[in-house]
Amino acid sequence: MTFGTATDGTLAGLVDRVRAGELGFDPAAVRIAVAFTTRQAVRHAGRGTGYRNEVLSLRLAEAVGSCAVEPGALPESALDDCVGADVARLLAHPLLPVRVAALDAALTHHLPHTPERGAEPVRLPAGSSLEKSRARARAVVELLDPPAGSTVLVVGVVNSLLEELRTRGVHCVPCDLKGGVTEWGEPVGTDALAAAARCDALLVSGMTLGNGTFDPLRSHAQRHGKRLVMFAQTGGAVLPRFLGQGVSAVCAEPYPFFWLDGGPGVIHRYREEER
Repeated sequence: MTFGTATDGTLAGLVDRVRAGELGFDPAAVRIAVAFTTRQAVRHAGRGTGYRNEVLSLRLAEAVGSCAVEPGALPESALDDCVGADVARLLAHPLLPVRVAALDAALTHHLPHTPERGAEPVRLPAGSSLEKSRARARAVVELLDPPAGSTVLVVGVVNSLLEELRTRGVHCVPCDLKGGVTEWGEPVGTDALAAAARCDALLVSGMTLGNGTFDPLRSHAQRHGKRLVMFAQTGGAVLPRFLGQGVSAVCAEPYPFFWLDGGPGVIHRYREEER
């Protein structure tokens, strides 16, 4: 299997390695052909709450790299900055979501999700948005496999993930920078790192790459020997590079995401022990 890792375990360290050409390709030699955003509002049938998503995506040849952002936070100029630009330039962009999306595009293109690189494809069946959300949740939680009675920090509140954990008798500590409440009326914390101290394991959204909170959570898991599983629409090709450096497993979901299409889809699971 071929893996390029971040030698110091940080996102910035991985970006530096890619910019230096250490992962086998020259980022200055490849350009982004298309830059676009995807915005959605969703309220699954039978659910009492909804949410909004916004994702920046960059097209490099056959690959699409993505980074979720808070709705309305991305300036319109970001798309103009990205389209036609080489990846090396975008890896130095002042906006972190642009750097993450460019890194994800480059790694998706040059290190695609294949069994030879440790990826286990998992097929999501066709169905409603809620059916596909629950199918993904089962695939993600299987990677964590928490014992009943344990306490799991969930960063990036996805009700289907919380539901799946609850059916397994697991206590969830939900956190999200937006705060709020879960489908079951539970308060959502905003300081994930503080909450991690009282949790046995961590289930974390790839969106943490784009808002700067990934490195502290990864470091916490590594220092304390806790399992950290990432579910990643943001940075699905980035996060497998951190296996063995605090990240235990990754569920990578390339664009188009399950909520965009009612047909069958594929996600890719990585486990540390299979590297």
